[in-house]
Amino acid sequence: MKNGILHGMRTAVSALLLISIPMVIVGIDVAVAGTGSVQDPYIVPMVSSVPRIDGTLDETLWENALRLALEFEVSPGENVTPPVRTEVFLVYDESSLYAAFKCFDPDPSAIQAHFRDRDRLGNEDCVGICLDTFNDERRNFLLMVNPIGIQSDQIESETGGSSWDAIWESAGRITEWGYEVEMKVRFNQLRFQRVDGTQVWGFDAIRFYPRDHEHLIGTFPRDRSNNCYRCQMLKIEGFHGATPGHNIEVSPTVTGVRTDSRDDFPAGDFQTTHEAADFGITVKWGVTPSMMFSGTINPDFSQVEADAFQLDINQPFALYYGERRPFFTEGADFFNTLKDAVYSRTIRDPSWGLKLTGKEGGNTIGAFVVRDEITNLIFPGSQGSRSASLDMNSTAAVLRYKRDIGSRYTVGALFADREGADYFNRLVSLDMDLRLTQSDQIQIHLLGSSTSYPDVTAAEFGQGEGTLIDGFAAFEWDHSTRTHYIWLDYDEVGKNFRADLGFMPMVGYRNVEGGYFYTWNAEQGSWWNRFRLGGEFAHYEELSRRLLQKSWEAWGSYSGTMQSYLYGEASGATQAYNGRLFELTRFACQGWLRPVSDLSAGFTLLFGDHIDYSNTRSAERLYIRPWIDLNLGRHLMIELAHTYEHLDVAPGRLYSANISYLSFVYQMNRRIFLRSIVQYVRYGRNVENYTFDIDPEFENVSSQLLFSYKINPQTMVYLGYSDNHFGNQEINLTQSDRTFFMKIGYALSM
Repeated sequence: MKNGILHGMRTAVSALLLISIPMVIVGIDVAVAGTGSVQDPYIVPMVSSVPRIDGTLDETLWENALRLALEFEVSPGENVTPPVRTEVFLVYDESSLYAAFKCFDPDPSAIQAHFRDRDRLGNEDCVGICLDTFNDERRNFLLMVNPIGIQSDQIESETGGSSWDAIWESAGRITEWGYEVEMKVRFNQLRFQRVDGTQVWGFDAIRFYPRDHEHLIGTFPRDRSNNCYRCQMLKIEGFHGATPGHNIEVSPTVTGVRTDSRDDFPAGDFQTTHEAADFGITVKWGVTPSMMFSGTINPDFSQVEADAFQLDINQPFALYYGERRPFFTEGADFFNTLKDAVYSRTIRDPSWGLKLTGKEGGNTIGAFVVRDEITNLIFPGSQGSRSASLDMNSTAAVLRYKRDIGSRYTVGALFADREGADYFNRLVSLDMDLRLTQSDQIQIHLLGSSTSYPDVTAAEFGQGEGTLIDGFAAFEWDHSTRTHYIWLDYDEVGKNFRADLGFMPMVGYRNVEGGYFYTWNAEQGSWWNRFRLGGEFAHYEELSRRLLQKSWEAWGSYSGTMQSYLYGEASGATQAYNGRLFELTRFACQGWLRPVSDLSAGFTLLFGDHIDYSNTRSAERLYIRPWIDLNLGRHLMIELAHTYEHLDVAPGRLYSANISYLSFVYQMNRRIFLRSIVQYVRYGRNVENYTFDIDPEFENVSSQLLFSYKINPQTMVYLGYSDNHFGNQEINLTQSDRTFFMKIGYALSM
């Protein structure tokens, strides 16, 4: 490896030793440092009768339930008396946890609740329960319900949130005094401790109450100088005899797709270019209450939700898109690291897959193996990246292990491997997450890789001959209190480092960056909630010490009345590109508000100096993106957004780019919706100001129509249609292809 990488790794390890050795010497008990106050757990009673999940709390069992009041507004108020009264009720039987809420409201007509597809609640009235089922203060399940029973769920962890498509029941109804909600969560949908007798879980119940301000209400006061939310949770005790049952879920799917394309665009007739009807199956087996094994054959990985277009004009690095495919979102948080060592969207067309995720005691494990019919590659660099898709089968394997040390430390390792014909990429990493105090956290990530490309691919993309070996060292420190936030990051990565199953499009550099901001919090009843002022710096250089970029930013933000937010920023930078240095001054502004309950609107504005990466020269950029979300009644939602960007160079306008997005969703009831999406893209270029040949115009219109009948995340019927129209300076917008698709899925739980 390069000397610089070894120096970076030595620096990171030395920092760890400097932190750890004094704590050992003075005898700090890392098992209790920084935890919340000690309390006796609340007892959740076991019941023999089962409530009907209909949104009406009329069963006698709720009278004997554990009842807790949500007594604290934690945002924007700081542990103050909330504006409304809320109660949560908890009971369980041997197979399920039951929760219910009574949410009082002085004006029930102002309750904001709409029919939505699950996981799309938005900023409206809702309640939820947070369950730290391992009581390790590192990870929790979050289940949310709005006043008419629409669900949302996710897994929250120290490394961020991830999707979670559990199968559970919920119902709600609006009353003359507010609303009430009931929830039933089977234990086979959760992961929890494998112990005899009762269990102790971390717990919080929350209510989101959006009116002029967005009020968040909870069951306990939160210390804003303690960056560990789960350390402050209440403790609940019970669940004796709780069992996930056989914990087997079988989900067969039938999918059909037909794509027609013009054989001689734009004048040719449509010919069927792809037609398939496939049967797939996914099986999940809870090996223990805390470990889940899943396997899939010929899975349906179609994305029902179309990706919103991003501007890809004048972009030196690859664009990042979020993951929505169910096989990969299941247990995704187990694979999270400080750097994106695992980015599952690299896997494009899998034919089968196996996965194991879970936790036993202080040990967390995640592993998957997937066979991919296409091999997507990103070739990273210090000033830009390139990409390719090889018509080559490959096998991807990832193994992730983490070990908890006390209540504040976590160490982990990850191995990733992708193999194909005359190709491999192997990555090994070690990481450490150290919550030293309530306010201080340090993360260290050390990675090494070896890569070999097919000779033709290596030559075409300038990747060199033989096996490429290099490393990556990363360090991050965060200090967070009620009013102060400070951070400092350091990265060093060799030019031959590759993470082909991750997302690291920039290599061959080292950087130091950091920043600070101060927060002013308003008193209860103020028109504003929070002001922040901050600044930050960054210094990037190649490993040869040649400057890549040095920059500074100064910014401020506000949140307050009408659920409004405003952010403004001024920045300056010296940036190197393709052998030249550019002096850049930029300005940015972003904001949104909700003037009435059914309308939200916002914008992003960027302007100032920029770089014309295609022609290596100075430019002036204007970027603006306004958007509107509108609800018409409880069933219809309209989303409209437009992105505009133009770039000017010394001779004049270089290009103008427009992207428009329009979506209509009519949610008939909790199970059925009809959605239409139209996206329009137009690039107009002044060819006289380019130094190479390029089309002056490019247009694309894509559309999608989808009918969905969904009982739960795995039991559904999808019927859909999508198409594309293309045009340029010689061709008017003409339909190039059309696709008809359907999917039927069913979940059988045992």
